[in-house]
Amino acid sequence: MAERYNIHSQLEHLQSKYIGTGHADTTKWEWASNIHRDTYASYLGHFDLLNYIAIAENETKAKVRFNLLKKMIQPCGPPPQKLEEN
Repeated sequence: MAERYNIHSQLEHLQSKYIGTGHADTTKWEWASNIHRDTYASYLGHFDLLNYIAIAENETKAKVRFNLLKKMIQPCGPPPQKLEEN
């Protein structure tokens, strides 16, 4: 029983420390947005991936970098409307 509590507390600590790990109340939209942002950040952080995308799209690296940064604002579109509970 003590080990189960320990694992649960470690999971809660990770979820509070790193926003991308999610929690019980994470919506599908939030989770997908985090995944997309992590992917775009990886593309921006790896020089060779950025070069590959630039060559594949026949664009300059600066333009590709700008487009990826712009996509990070709302990668999955605007957030869905929340239903009001009465």
